[in-house]
Amino acid sequence: MVDLGELKPLFRDNSEAEYELDLRGLDMPHAIASTERMLERNRFRTPRSVRILIDAPDGEGSTSHFQPIGRLLLDSRKEGILTGMSTLPPDDALGFHIVTTGKPDAEEDDSADGATEPEGENV
Repeated sequence: MVDLGELKPLFRDNSEAEYELDLRGLDMPHAIASTERMLERNRFRTPRSVRILIDAPDGEGSTSHFQPIGRLLLDSRKEGILTGMSTLPPDDALGFHIVTTGKPDAEEDDSADGATEPEGENV
C-alpha cells in the first residue's frame, strides 16, 4: 500500500488574500494573458497571496476558464513560481487562491525604473 502522507483539503477554508485578480468577463485569451502577466510580475516581488476570480459556466454550453487557468497555475506550481494553490470555497466565487514564491528579499515597492503601474495592474 502506498503512503499518501497527510491529505490536504480540496477547498481552502477561506478566500482571504492580499490581492485579487478578477478575470470575470474576460475572454479566454485575455484571461490567460492576465494570469501569465501577474505570475511573471510576482516572480520579482515579495511573496504574496492572490485570489483569482473566474466566471462560472452559464449552463448554456459555454466553457469555463476553470480548466485552462487551473492548468496554467498547476504548471506554475511545478516550476516553483507558486508555493501554494487551492480552489476557493464552494460558497464563494469560482476561482483559485494562490501563494507566489516571489523573492523574499525584494522590497515592497520594487518597480525597476521608478515608474508607477496603472491602477488594477499591480497584482
